[in-house]
Amino acid sequence: MILESVSSQWKDYRLIDSGNFEKLERFGKYVVRRPEPKALWNRSMSEQEWTRLQDTRFETGAGFGKAGKEDSGTWHNKGRMPEQWEISYSSPDSEKLRFSLRLGLTSFKHVGVFPEQAPNWEFIFRQTSDIVAGHRNAGDSSPVKVLNLFAYTGAASLAAKCAGADVTHLDSVRQVVTWAKDNMYRSGLDNIRWVIEDALKFARREAKRGNKYQGIILDPPAYGHGPDGEKWKLDDLLFEMMENVSSILDRDRSFLLLNLYSNGYSAVLADTIVREALHLGNGSAAVDYGELVLTDDFGKNLPLSVFSRVVI
Repeated sequence: MILESVSSQWKDYRLIDSGNFEKLERFGKYVVRRPEPKALWNRSMSEQEWTRLQDTRFETGAGFGKAGKEDSGTWHNKGRMPEQWEISYSSPDSEKLRFSLRLGLTSFKHVGVFPEQAPNWEFIFRQTSDIVAGHRNAGDSSPVKVLNLFAYTGAASLAAKCAGADVTHLDSVRQVVTWAKDNMYRSGLDNIRWVIEDALKFARREAKRGNKYQGIILDPPAYGHGPDGEKWKLDDLLFEMMENVSSILDRDRSFLLLNLYSNGYSAVLADTIVREALHLGNGSAAVDYGELVLTDDFGKNLPLSVFSRVVI
């Protein structure tokens, strides 16, 4: 099992401190204070220092503890804090992997990016670039197709696009697909295919059609709804989703990334689900699994998601 964190060379992001069930982060020029249930330890800085540094603070509202409303609340801004702003990501390893992201203050404490995912963006870019190069060297003019399911505001889609993939970006929420499309334009990219649909329904249909992808990315929530009211519950549907995904993953040369945020899900569990759903025998694929963490300025590691990555 491996542990990965964000490169210190990403100048537009920094975890300043964490603890007492909160985190203090800098996104570009602005410092954001948000609840963080996994920050079980004490803060390293004082309350006075946090208050002095923060440009905005999220306060959990009356929905706390209710299914689907756990993170609802209100932002309290200082005068200089805008409702929207932009940051950029530039890879420490490749000049080709760079994109821009519009951030904003949502009513569910999110700002439009999950920064701990940067190592996954690097993985997506590397694997996609390798497959694109393999096609080119073999004289294969067919596109390298990457499918991003539960794709949110699209950082992973942009990473695949920067590597030259034919990207399909799927999310069930129209507003976040519009947000992702704006991020594509801000990044100087184009021709991503946008799909607003239930992810499991889409995967089943692609399997029936016999469509194949050289890269598949999944970042499913614990709970969710499709655009037509379809219910998604991770515990009940994840393995079925992975079985459908298995049938549309090109077994010649491809990659798959499963990322999980849900509390109680371990990296070993993610690894076992992927191996069983894809029927991976010994030596048939390279599989890594581990955790993504953010490390604050005081060296405290904040674990935020687990992943399993397959390279065939």
